[in-house]
Amino acid sequence: MTTDEMRGSWPGVRWVRATTGSPSRAVGDNEAVTAAPTTEHPYEAPASAALMNRARTAIPGGVNSPVRAFRAVGGTPRFVAVGRGPYITDADGRTYVDLVSSWGALLHGHAHPAIVDAVRSTAANGTSYGAPTEVEVALAEEIIARTSVEQVRLVSSGTEATMSAVRLARGFTGRDLVVKFAGCYHGHVDALLASAGSGVVTFGLPGTPGVPTAATATTIVLAYNDSDAVAQVFAEHGDRIACVITEAAAGNMGAVPPLPGFNAMLAATCRAHGALLISDEVMTGFRVHRQGWWGLDGAVEGWAPDLTTFGKVMGGGFPAAAFGGRAEVMARLAPDGPVYQAGTLSGNPVAVTAGLTALQLATAEVYAGLDRTAATIKALASDALTAAGVPHLAQSAGNMFSIFFGDPPRTAVVDFTGAQDQQLHRFSAFFHAMLAHGVWLPPSAYEAWFVNAALDEAAIDAVASALPHAARAAAQATPAAGNGTA
Repeated sequence: MTTDEMRGSWPGVRWVRATTGSPSRAVGDNEAVTAAPTTEHPYEAPASAALMNRARTAIPGGVNSPVRAFRAVGGTPRFVAVGRGPYITDADGRTYVDLVSSWGALLHGHAHPAIVDAVRSTAANGTSYGAPTEVEVALAEEIIARTSVEQVRLVSSGTEATMSAVRLARGFTGRDLVVKFAGCYHGHVDALLASAGSGVVTFGLPGTPGVPTAATATTIVLAYNDSDAVAQVFAEHGDRIACVITEAAAGNMGAVPPLPGFNAMLAATCRAHGALLISDEVMTGFRVHRQGWWGLDGAVEGWAPDLTTFGKVMGGGFPAAAFGGRAEVMARLAPDGPVYQAGTLSGNPVAVTAGLTALQLATAEVYAGLDRTAATIKALASDALTAAGVPHLAQSAGNMFSIFFGDPPRTAVVDFTGAQDQQLHRFSAFFHAMLAHGVWLPPSAYEAWFVNAALDEAAIDAVASALPHAARAAAQATPAAGNGTA
């Protein structure tokens, strides 16, 4: 592709061709990341492109999680070499303000000294034992102290947590049916990779090849935030429903919070019918509040889910997750009960040390700062888009937020259908202009933006400087721009 073709792919984005001696070198692990860029980054990313070509021969699609491939926005995925504080630097030596924060996992920014020191100290004594350790007990106690759960089991990923929670709910109730909501993502568990069929209350259909119809035949998919549909499905199938699983606040179709009272209604309905409510806080847990999303609704309103799943922040940047709940439910897990669950690296000492340290650092002052930073950046983005004449909706779920590009009128996106009704070509142009001006956004319109506590005034100023360029690029974008979106 020529430079002119590259420029034409995203109208309004002016890419600069890299010249000899420009930062196309690889970055060493020990190089500091101290500030956002002061000039536009070139479109070409030769070091990342070379790594992607190499990766494709060894890894399907060149990535280990599909969204990283930039398929939704086009262009070369950037390979990251260094992260420090609020910044990341890619293999070509280009620095970006990070508004992805490892998809929400890095509450305190990159390489926080206290977390790094704790991990080094633990790793020096051994990285894995396959036996219990004191630090995993301490992390479990910290989670219990902050949330509604009475007992917790540590695992290694959010997918493992939700899979285990659903199995436990079925084992506890002796029922098979699972209710989930369209647009809510609970990891790549076969039964939860279901898409809605026709009709309001319908059994799910496989959402991906490789999932047999039988795996989703006991999954019912409803529209998110639809209380009437919940009432209807319990009226028809209430004595067969093992659990309802929902994101505490949706973040995988953009930031879509539950309507007031929706989560409380789910808890009450499940309780009335002998089903369990599983609140998926893999994303929101310890990110939007020290108690997770439950701290913003259930703790205030006087109700609690039966089971809760956690991940991301509780791992402090390492692969760690958990599920927990009422003691009588958790007692059904092996070795005390008949519901089997196990994992070689569950409670890994290095990972739980990072997670425990991250939670201990997550004070009320940290959360207040995150809320202020999120509100500031969201307002800056919306103001820039408004000034450029770009129709949009900026929406928050706690300190997670996202931009829905599309024509008014609408004051809120409340479900997956609403989230899909947006102009994806504008997001692609916006994304690439932000990238060119040194801001790293999620490479998908259906992902939330995540701030971190390391974002200081200089980083926010860099975001503010990039936004007018990106807003103008979004304004000039057309569906035929060739940017790989619908």
